[in-house]
Amino acid sequence: MSAGSASLVVQPSDTAPATHTSGACRLCGAGLKHTLVDLGKSPLCETFLSEQQIDQMEPFFPLHVLICDNCWLAQLKEYVAADGIFTDQYPYYSSYSTSWVAHAKAYCEMIAKRRSLAADAFVVELASNDGYLLQHFAPLGVPNILGVEPSANVAEEAARKGIPVLVDFFGKALAEKIVAEKGQADVVLGNNVLAHVPDLNDFFGGAVRLVKPDGVITFEFPHLETLLRENQFDTIYHEHFCYFSATAIAALAKRHGVVFVDVEELPTHGGSLRVYLAKSGTPSKAVVDMLAREEAAGFKTLAFYAGFDARVKRTKRKLLSFLIEAKEQGKKIVGYGAPGKGNTLLNYCGISTDFLDFTVDRNPHKHGRYTPGTHIPILPVEAIDDAKPDYILILPWNLRKEIVAQMRHVEAWGAKFVVPIPEATIIDPKE
Repeated sequence: MSAGSASLVVQPSDTAPATHTSGACRLCGAGLKHTLVDLGKSPLCETFLSEQQIDQMEPFFPLHVLICDNCWLAQLKEYVAADGIFTDQYPYYSSYSTSWVAHAKAYCEMIAKRRSLAADAFVVELASNDGYLLQHFAPLGVPNILGVEPSANVAEEAARKGIPVLVDFFGKALAEKIVAEKGQADVVLGNNVLAHVPDLNDFFGGAVRLVKPDGVITFEFPHLETLLRENQFDTIYHEHFCYFSATAIAALAKRHGVVFVDVEELPTHGGSLRVYLAKSGTPSKAVVDMLAREEAAGFKTLAFYAGFDARVKRTKRKLLSFLIEAKEQGKKIVGYGAPGKGNTLLNYCGISTDFLDFTVDRNPHKHGRYTPGTHIPILPVEAIDDAKPDYILILPWNLRKEIVAQMRHVEAWGAKFVVPIPEATIIDPKE
């Protein structure tokens, strides 16, 4: 498909879920009584502020994660509706991470080969963002693609790449519209979207309706196992309504009458799973082994989740101790990146301009704005070269290898990087 030939169709927004703070599990409906971690209150992590807005009142909402003792899904209550988060000013553009785009390309090559996708195959991506992934299918001889993306501004970037996009929230109703107009899909995929869905059963039910009887659904998401093991509390924010284990995926698949056929462990986002679901088939050895591993670890017991809250508090104290000591020594500290996870960390730890002079980001849409809650100015990456700080705190720590490689020149003035998760660690760019 040639650039400029794509369509950008904006659907009515009445499919967006309403705000609710129900105490019922969003997967199985059981009552939620058990805390996994309580991070206090925080602003929406992607609401970057203008200079005028930093002098105005900001809404803060609880970041209190609960664990269901029936299906073992970790989740936040829904304090803000999805249409209040994924707006036409949504600031996250996937293509600004070169490693993530490379990961997406590798996925397209893999799934095209694995599923023997021909020219008439139909591929749908849920939460297609700026076309970072779908752009790779046409060169593979699979031009029949469709993105679904609720944020119009990032969807427009995809359309400029020649990718047709429906601007809407996905669920059963939209799945029926797509099937009626285009038929069912050979592949339905969603990378880092499942956690963003408040009405989990409507979304997943839509994916099941959209996929062909012999098709496949794939989702990628950060693995709850690594979140707990590596103290990755900063991946908790209001956009992420759910936090998945393979155990919870098995419960989701069973509820919707599909088969959890395969699973892969990925290094992305600090440790992720890619799951494969189909309308028929047999679970692979990888699925059987992972479910057995999680059960042996205690994923179906409340005792397994106990203690995470205390570990998070220790991680906070260690980071603050490092920052306080560095500032007492007169060191200059700046941030790298303005990701959603960074804003959870900054607000929970109480880190503002008393510690970080500024942070930088490759995304020009964030330049000249301020981080929510902590009001740290966001500048272009080149600001680091002008300031020549002693320490650079990497907020998107999942991209630390990419960032250190891009910024290795800071060793010229003796700067070092700091990674906050799983605990404050100094990285020398010379190493």
